[in-house]
Amino acid sequence: MIKLENIGYAVKDSRTGKKNVILSDINLTFPDGSITVITGANGSGKSTLIKLICGIETPTEGRILYNGEDITGKSITERAKAGFTTAFQQPVRFKGITVGKLLDIASDHKNNLAGLCDYLSVVGLCARDYIDREMNDSLSGGELKRIELAMAMAKGGDVFLLDEPEAGIDLWSFDSLTRLFTKLRGKTVLIVSHQSKIIDIADNIVLLDKSGEPVSGTREEMLPRITANRGVCSVIEGGANG
Repeated sequence: MIKLENIGYAVKDSRTGKKNVILSDINLTFPDGSITVITGANGSGKSTLIKLICGIETPTEGRILYNGEDITGKSITERAKAGFTTAFQQPVRFKGITVGKLLDIASDHKNNLAGLCDYLSVVGLCARDYIDREMNDSLSGGELKRIELAMAMAKGGDVFLLDEPEAGIDLWSFDSLTRLFTKLRGKTVLIVSHQSKIIDIADNIVLLDKSGEPVSGTREEMLPRITANRGVCSVIEGGANG
């Protein structure tokens, strides 16, 4: 279980010296073996929350507990070793490294073609077309996003932190994406998303609001509140970058 106690995060404006509060007094619990979708208006701190939980950023107030242990000061590497796996909103490009090599690194062993195919097929990519390609500008944003998700599956773990994983995924692949997330049931999964199809697979939903405390509950409890808040829950109406 992940527990956030009185979490706050603020940064100082380099020009004015004033403190910009991004998150304040956040108290949330993410149960084991459940999918939680974190949603809310732009600027409400959703991506920042994921960065705090995975260890990219450190809270300026409060603490983060994982299975009762205080991990607030642990690095992203230490959390990865403890079973945390993260997929970022903007995937990283690794020039000079092939897709196949990155999947080997993520899975911590040398994969044969069949193994690489297993990882890539779940995100709608053919291994033969991609394993020798470099993670550079020749790949579209949608391709990079799918490969990053394949790397997350190859790494595995007990906690998955996915920041807008649908970004750049075309409409045709969206159902495959949601099926991929449902395969993670039994893990602790946190997904930042506005999309109704992803919200529909959630066990629990957290609604962040910069003007007040976050509201959380089961999907059934939270859906009426979300649908009443226009602009938070949206439906994909067209394709995105493939």
